Amino acid sequence: MTHPVHPIRVVALYQFTDFADCAQIREALALACRSHGVKGTLLLAREGINGTIAGPDEGIEHVLTHIRSLPGCTDIGIKESRAPAMPFHRMKVRIKREIVTMGQPDIDPLRDVGHYVSPQDWNALIDQPGTIVIDTRNDYEVKLGTFAHAIDPRTRTFRDFPDWFRANRDRLATAGETPKIAMFCTGGIRCEKATAFLKSEGLDSVYHLKGGILAYLETIPPEESRWEGECFVFDERVSVGHGLHPGDHELCRACRMPVTPEERASPLYTAGISCPACHAERTEAQRAGYAERHRQTLLAAERGEAHVGAVVAPATGASANADSAT
Repeated sequence: MTHPVHPIRVVALYQFTDFADCAQIREALALACRSHGVKGTLLLAREGINGTIAGPDEGIEHVLTHIRSLPGCTDIGIKESRAPAMPFHRMKVRIKREIVTMGQPDIDPLRDVGHYVSPQDWNALIDQPGTIVIDTRNDYEVKLGTFAHAIDPRTRTFRDFPDWFRANRDRLATAGETPKIAMFCTGGIRCEKATAFLKSEGLDSVYHLKGGILAYLETIPPEESRWEGECFVFDERVSVGHGLHPGDHELCRACRMPVTPEERASPLYTAGISCPACHAERTEAQRAGYAERHRQTLLAAERGEAHVGAVVAPATGASANADSAT
């Protein structure tokens, strides 16, 4: 199947590095993005940068040149895809305590991290008997797709992962005398901290998928893939599949969770107002408010504008805990 070359370049990126002055970096970076028609979200912290941006090819290249000039970012890794339309409503450059929030201040991926495994070697690792495969993403992300036989911690945020692991460590250890633990996430950033955390807990045979699910879906042919379903992404595409082509999910504008085609056929789903997951949790007054917001969004779209009430990230705190991004 031949897919068209879409006009918008989408780039997910992250880099753990030491930033001494995030405020100064933020001002210049935000200006570079806005000056070149680039939108998205970039998070800055003393530990580095994380985010996803989109825009025309030339604009993205200008911003990447700027980012590569930042301390420690010369060789920053990026993951690219294409979109038929701008997947973000605005440009946000935010300063955070962490670029991916785990809540473990002593964890430093620059000091100690798990073994990187390329997408080409990932199948061989997870196919090995005794290998424990753990999805480090949040529950609503795993719902859309995951690797076959992977463990779903059912965490609501990445902050929950350390407690989940400590509570299940003994049970996981019974899977083998010296089990290998293979972890993965959307773009790789959560696994930087997750593997560093496991190593701080005394485990050495810890591995993670380099470049994350996005790199795997981009490079591994569907006929060789162990991936099942689609991968949630933190922009208006909502999900992508093999080849990073946009998937079939949409966002519920009430609860901001991904909605499958089957769920959109439910009588409990109304575009912009409700879905089966949140219909019973919202009042008529709330739905009336969502309906008005949806109406205003459609009117803004007709004018070629982005409505300020438009939202793109799940309400569970995903935008702050994202791989965001990546």
